[in-house]
Amino acid sequence: MKKKRISILGSTGSIGAQTLEVIKLHPDLFEVEVLTAHSNADLLIEQALEFHPNAVVITNEEKYKKVAEALTPHFIKVYAGEKALPEIAAWDTADMVVSALVGFAGLRPALAALNAGKAMALANKETLVAAGSLITKTAMEKKAPVIPVDSEHSAIFQCLVGEPGEIEKLYLTASGGPFLHTAAEDFATITKAQALKHPNWTMGAKVTIDSATMMNKGLEVIEAYWLFGIAAEKIKVVVHPQSIVHSMVQFIDGSVKAQLGLPDMKLPIQYALSFPQRLSLPNAGLDFSNPLHLEFFSPDVEKFHCLALAYEALLRGGNIPCAMNAANEIAVAAFLEDKLAFAHIPGVVEKTMSAVSFIIDPDYENLIATHTEAQQIASTYI
Repeated sequence: MKKKRISILGSTGSIGAQTLEVIKLHPDLFEVEVLTAHSNADLLIEQALEFHPNAVVITNEEKYKKVAEALTPHFIKVYAGEKALPEIAAWDTADMVVSALVGFAGLRPALAALNAGKAMALANKETLVAAGSLITKTAMEKKAPVIPVDSEHSAIFQCLVGEPGEIEKLYLTASGGPFLHTAAEDFATITKAQALKHPNWTMGAKVTIDSATMMNKGLEVIEAYWLFGIAAEKIKVVVHPQSIVHSMVQFIDGSVKAQLGLPDMKLPIQYALSFPQRLSLPNAGLDFSNPLHLEFFSPDVEKFHCLALAYEALLRGGNIPCAMNAANEIAVAAFLEDKLAFAHIPGVVEKTMSAVSFIIDPDYENLIATHTEAQQIASTYI
């Protein structure tokens, strides 16, 4: 396997930090080309001094001086501002770009990387949700592979390797989050601390809240639609509290393939970096010598209304998924800032989806406008 130079967009977040752990496990196969962060200057500096990238970007320009003073003496280039991300994502010196940015901010650098023909390990699901048609069209035109990092989509991807046959159904598994067994009438009193306590996974705040509302699974439904080219009605969500089966594929002959593993994001990250090869990963295997209890059942879309809204957005198409994503970002941020009750998140999203201007075939500029409009509408409702 030829050594790969990896650019990590969002290296100080959960996915970015775990990507660096994988690279550290295989220094003969991977090295870091670029690291980027929004405002966590201290961690970015620490990562850069350990992995010696060619360059770093700190998008919070107020932190530029601190980062530059720490890294320039080590011959590491330092850039600042959001405008630097697309340019650095397209650098010729990188073999693969890991898109681990949070939210709509990942779209422009992702497009830049794909337009440059870069292989992409995609962990930023909002990019495909907001601009699935644009992303997939660009990837195909530039022959730039997009390999999913989300555990569910990685599982489907792994199940499809060597399977040229027709797909009957995709099953995305969902843990159900911290409120799986919480009564709907108790949602009004859910606190931020409760919502941030996921039973199985350690993730960033935004993704953790999305898991609690099950919007995360709704985003993944839309992501699966674009990644695997399958009709919305064939993409099913099943609740699987143990998070051992990461997703399943059913073929037209009735056979079902599933990918199983411990809830550890390093496995799908490493698979994306090393594909088509598999590499060793310490302490990653299941122990089948002990009893293994696996449950599967349908989600409650009335209690977790965000999941139903995501299906609605996908079926309506056009710029509606982009509007839904923008409204959800605003609503989640408001909840985390104690400005919105947990139970009101889906209402803000639903009202925004109804009010936004509809565009059936949006281009990049249309999506930027939709994102801004939806954010304004959602903020007004809040």
